[in-house]
Amino acid sequence: MNLAHLSAEAATHGLFVMAECPDPESNSTIVLIGANATFWGIFTTSPEYQNNVPNPVDTWSKRIITRLADGRPTVYPSDGPPYAPFIQWALGSDQFFQSPVGMMVHQKAGLMISIRGAVKLTQPYAAPTLSAPSPCVTCVENACLTACPVGALGQDTAYDVPACKAYLNSADGIDCMTQGCAVRRACPVSQRFDRPAAQSAYHMSVFV
Repeated sequence: MNLAHLSAEAATHGLFVMAECPDPESNSTIVLIGANATFWGIFTTSPEYQNNVPNPVDTWSKRIITRLADGRPTVYPSDGPPYAPFIQWALGSDQFFQSPVGMMVHQKAGLMISIRGAVKLTQPYAAPTLSAPSPCVTCVENACLTACPVGALGQDTAYDVPACKAYLNSADGIDCMTQGCAVRRACPVSQRFDRPAAQSAYHMSVFV
């Protein structure tokens, strides 16, 4: 299996190759697989979703990505403890960056990041000759910095989880609960990624 084949197969399941990075434990490549804009429509027809199995997104992701890997090692964010260093892997690639609000931002998905798993390929990691800068570098408005209605996310501040959840559980939080996190939606790259509101609402319900 090569990367092109993995990418093509992933696309048929609403997934895409988000990034590649070197495996620090071996001379090989870690491929991070994430959900794209077509994921929700495909996932909601799956037996995991239709039959209300526990942790349906994780269960579906493991079934599909294990099949895509075709015998190669796979790793999932839900595996653990100990948990695999997905954030370290992502930031070690040329596609993920730290955003002004602290969350990772992706070149294509913006702040709408949903890493579903990783496949370890045996071929050595080939670093890109040219890497694009973070999309935040060219962002003029920096709308993410002021988008949170309760200031739970902002520049140079720790994520105030209690304030976020209290707002989401209030009558005022209905917009974030049904449309998705206002900060994530404010990112211009997120808007171009066009993730369905129903998917964001699902993730918000699980978070709360």
